[in-house]
Amino acid sequence: MRIDILTLFPAMCEAVMNESIIGRARKTGKVEIVCTNIRDFAGNKHNKVDDMPYGGGMGMVMAADPIYNCYQSLYDRDEPKPHLIYLSPKGKTFCQQRAVELSRLDRVVLLCGHYEGVDERVLEEIVDEEISLGDFVLTGGELPALAVADAICRMLPGVLSDDLCFTEESHFAGLLEYPQYTRPAVWHEKSVPQVLLSGDHAKVDAWRRAQSLTLTMRRRPDLLNEKTLSADDKKFLQKQKILPESE
Repeated sequence: MRIDILTLFPAMCEAVMNESIIGRARKTGKVEIVCTNIRDFAGNKHNKVDDMPYGGGMGMVMAADPIYNCYQSLYDRDEPKPHLIYLSPKGKTFCQQRAVELSRLDRVVLLCGHYEGVDERVLEEIVDEEISLGDFVLTGGELPALAVADAICRMLPGVLSDDLCFTEESHFAGLLEYPQYTRPAVWHEKSVPQVLLSGDHAKVDAWRRAQSLTLTMRRRPDLLNEKTLSADDKKFLQKQKILPESE
């Protein structure tokens, strides 16, 4: 898979994408990540990529041409159009399921806006989807783009040591992840739950499932979907008075 990041700050993006698991995945060829400087396509003496907004208002707006020319430089018309995502607080909120779906594509392009936004006309012409990390505003699209790229890369074959590394994580299966513990067994007079020391894998699995259900009920009840819960899950939720008893 290839991920392109169109940005005014390629060094910032490279610094993050070259570290840890994603950095290793790049080095071993599991994923190709290309960070391209939009400013290189400004087409003027001072590499200016923004201008004052029509109609007045605070701040500056990124012009259409530098973004369009940057995109065109990476897009071979003999190949299928890559899926282009604009990181925007007006976009649909990003989620784990969308990360899984995007990881199945051959190529994704992430456009990072800045200043007060981007000329709407270039968005209409080249953007396929707008994505937001949540109901807040950042100074630019780089941090959301890096988060989206990281989430996608983790889903690719061979990037993590085992599929279990992500299939049991929060949100992948619709629940928040259960608590995790490591050595020492007692820390600050707090002990690891005894069931995790029992060696009984069935009991451990049952405990983890119950913990995930409980955490999800308390923190993100909106994630619970009765249609996706097992019969045992439903019994547990009924016992906790979250679901009504079956008639």
